[in-house]
Amino acid sequence: MSVSRRGFLSTGALAATSRFLPPALAQTPALQTKGARLDFRPLELKLTHTWTIARGSANEKKNGLLTLTADGVTGYGEAAANVRYKQSWDSGEAAFHRMKTAVEGLSPWEHLAWLERAEKAAGDDYDVVAALDMALWDWKGKKVGRPVHELLGIPKDRMSVTTFSIGIDTAEVMKQKVKEAEKYPFLKVKVGLPSDEENFAAIRSVTKKPIRVDANEGWTAEEAIRKIRWLASQGVEFVEQPLPAAKNGEMKKVKDGSPLPIIADESVLHPKDVPPLLGLFDGINIKIQKCGGITRGYELAAMGRALGLSLMLGCMIESSLGIASGVAVAPLFDFLDLDGNLLISNDPFKGLTITDGRWRLPDAPGLGVVMA
Repeated sequence: MSVSRRGFLSTGALAATSRFLPPALAQTPALQTKGARLDFRPLELKLTHTWTIARGSANEKKNGLLTLTADGVTGYGEAAANVRYKQSWDSGEAAFHRMKTAVEGLSPWEHLAWLERAEKAAGDDYDVVAALDMALWDWKGKKVGRPVHELLGIPKDRMSVTTFSIGIDTAEVMKQKVKEAEKYPFLKVKVGLPSDEENFAAIRSVTKKPIRVDANEGWTAEEAIRKIRWLASQGVEFVEQPLPAAKNGEMKKVKDGSPLPIIADESVLHPKDVPPLLGLFDGINIKIQKCGGITRGYELAAMGRALGLSLMLGCMIESSLGIASGVAVAPLFDFLDLDGNLLISNDPFKGLTITDGRWRLPDAPGLGVVMA
C-alpha cells in the first residue's frame, strides 16, 4: 500500500493507523473457538553480568509468563516490566486480572477485539498486553500449523544482524564483555554517565567492530552534541535517545548539531507518538514489550516506513520466548538489537537459532519456541 507522507499526516495519526495493521487479523475462520483460559505466573531470569544503563543496575529480572489455552492448544507470551514506564511485576499482575475480565467470552480468533479491550484495561502495563498479543499469535500459529512469521507474510531473506549489548561497567569489565562477544559482528554500547569517554576508549582498545550507542536519556543537549561529535570519530554508526523524552523540544538543536543519525527509543511507545518526532530523529526504535505486542510492532513499522524513518527493533531483558516475538517480524527492520536472551544464564525456552549474529526464522508452528 502506498501512502504519501502528506496524505498520512492529513488524516491524523490515530485515524490512519488501521491501514498499517497486519492483514492476517482479518482472516477469521468460520468456526469460532470459545472458552479460552488465561494464566499468568512469574518468570525469573538471571543475568550473566550485572546489567547497568544510565538509569540503574540489575542482576535479575522478574518477567511474567502468560498462557492462553483453547481447543487443547496453548499459546505463550512474555511480559517484561520496565520501571522507566512505571511497570512492575505487581502492577502487571493486577493488569492481567483486569484484562482477563475484559476479554472474557471472546474467541482467540477475534484478535483485534482482544487487543483493544486489553489495551483499555491494562493502563500503563503495555508489557502485559504484549504478552497477551504474543500468546494469541502463538496460539493461532500452532492451531493452523504455521509459523507466526508466515501468518504475517514476513519476507524470509531480509534478516539483519543483531547487535550484542555491552552494559555500563568499569573499563576493564567492559573490555572483558567485548571479548566474550567475539562471535557477534556488531556491538551496542550503553552510555550516559561521566565515564563514557574512558569506557569507550577501553572498548576501542580491544575491538574495531562497528558500534551503536544508546544513551538511555542520560545527557543534556550540550553534552549530547559534544559527545556525539566525539563518538563520530570512534567508528560509531548512530546514537539512541540522547535526551530524556520530556526534552524532545530540544532535540532539533541536537539533531542539527549531530554528525550521526539519531534514533528515538524512550520517545516512542505507540503509533500516536511517531508523527511528532519527524524532524527531531532520523529513526525509531520499536520494542514489542514497549508498544504492546507483535501487532502494534508491525503497525509501528509500517507507519515509520511510510513516514521515511529508519526502523530499529529492540528488546528488553527477555527469554527466548519474548525474543521470538521480535524475530517473527525482524525482517521488516533496518537494524536489530535482539539480544535479551543472550544476556541471561537461565533461559527457560529453546528453539531459536542464531549464527554470526543473524537470527533464523523458525520453521516450527507459532513463535517456534518451547519450554526448555
